[in-house]
Amino acid sequence: MKRLLTLLLMLSAATCVKAQDTIYKTDSQSIQAKILEISPSEVRYKRFSNQQGPTYVLPVGQIAYIVYQNGERDDFNAVQTQNAAPDKAEAAPETKPAEPATPQNPKPADETREPERMGWMVQQPQQQQPQPQQQYSPYRRMPEPGMIYDQDGVRGIIIDVDEDGEHGLLLSLEQSSEPSYRAWTLIRDPYPDTGATDKSDGMKNMEAVAAYIAANGLSWDDFPAFKWCRDLGEGWYLPSVDEMLKVSLCYNGGQRIKFDRKARQTLNERIKQSGGDKLDRMVDYFTSTASGDGMATTTSMNFEPPYVDARPMHERYLVRAVRRF
Repeated sequence: MKRLLTLLLMLSAATCVKAQDTIYKTDSQSIQAKILEISPSEVRYKRFSNQQGPTYVLPVGQIAYIVYQNGERDDFNAVQTQNAAPDKAEAAPETKPAEPATPQNPKPADETREPERMGWMVQQPQQQQPQPQQQYSPYRRMPEPGMIYDQDGVRGIIIDVDEDGEHGLLLSLEQSSEPSYRAWTLIRDPYPDTGATDKSDGMKNMEAVAAYIAANGLSWDDFPAFKWCRDLGEGWYLPSVDEMLKVSLCYNGGQRIKFDRKARQTLNERIKQSGGDKLDRMVDYFTSTASGDGMATTTSMNFEPPYVDARPMHERYLVRAVRRF
């Protein structure tokens, strides 16, 4: 019976290993993947180890061949040779490349550094194999949470990425810090009923506060937390409670099951190197979501519950802004 169980476990492990597609690149690197779509110009895939994560795009010019989970294989060198323009004088004579042999010990792709090569870090290394025939840079479609965004004068921390891999949510590098904590509002007796109660979209709460200010002859100085975010520039706003929870998840490595000290140190060090202020897990952050009766929602970076609390609007807490990209 023991031998039978051992055999079944070995067969199960072998099945799991083969239940993946493998992309072999022209530079001898390999990527364990789940292929989503293949077009004449690109291959879209997800990392096999993170199939709920972002979708990656790789030009066919960088692919030698793909071995699918069922053992079938697609060679891309032959397709590129057939599609080459024979009438261009500068084109090299057409030669059919030798069948690439499956490497015995393929060099694994350094996927932990892949986003850095794709233009989402502050410093962008030069590409060794530019693809002039492409009309866009597919590398710009592959950001990851925790990376530094620096495009068109906008800088921040990538907190969340949409499924298309092109858009998401940024966190400001700066935060209001001691002794400059900010109150949600300075107005008391009674507290203002702004209608800023949206839990998922802080921009809607900013718009509600702006409408309240205009209707009552007030100023942004009466709402210090909102003003601090607004003063960072166009597009920045005080995050909603759900958006701030995304920040805390990113801070703790994408989960709150256990304390991830390494993930926190990595993110804070990256922020510090970019000239920003580290995230603080000891003090609550105000969100733009009001909870009624003069209370506003706060959240912390701590991995232990409660993750959300309600505090009087006139009290002072940390503030961090977010922006869409």
